[in-house]
This record gives sequence, structure tokens and C-alpha cells, in this order.
Amino acid sequence: QVQLLESGGGLVQPGGSLSLSCVASGMIGSINSMAWFRQPPGKERELVTFITSGGYSNYADSVKGRFTISRPNAKNLVLQMNSLKAEDTAVYFCNANDYKVDYWGQGTQVTVAS
Repeated sequence: QVQLLESGGGLVQPGGSLSLSCVASGMIGSINSMAWFRQPPGKERELVTFITSGGYSNYADSVKGRFTISRPNAKNLVLQMNSLKAEDTAVYFCNANDYKVDYWGQGTQVTVAS
């Protein structure tokens, strides 16, 4: 079992920056990849970015060049979000996968508005 806890959400103006953190606990040695998903109001959950245990990362086209994912150690996952837009408003979820199971955090709200 892996437990995930996100933090760092909040209200930010368009063009601003925000950093989200996710702390993993439990069987963290079993984690293969980690990711950030988001669910905008009234829409489906979507993949934002992921990073593998080998350090490979990829991004949704909508956030390329603006968001950066990093995993500084086995327990922590960070999403640096720059040049935020209104359409980035969503609940952001941390995800971890151990080849068998997807684990999810409870989500953190990000609102981009003036």
C-alpha cells in the first residue's frame, strides 16, 4: 500500500506560479512511476505529466514549457507550475503506480483567477 498526500494548492492570478508537493508513504520502494492528474470543473480527470523511476518525464501539450515535474527523492513529487492560465483551474491529484495498482491522493484545488 502507498499513501499520497498533496499540498500547495491555492488561488493565483493569471501569469503567476504555484508549486504542488506530494509526499508518499508506505511501500514507496514498490513505486514505478508517479504522475500529476487534474480534473477541471465539470470535466473528466486528465493526465498532466508523469515521471518514471528512471527519470523520464512527459507532459500534456497544454502544459509543455510551463509545468515541470520532479522527484527529488523516493518520497517526494513536485509540480512547478509557471505562467498559469485560467484553464489550469482544477483539482490536482498525485498518482503513483507499482505496476499493479494506481494510488491516488485526495487532491488539492488550484484556482487561477484575477
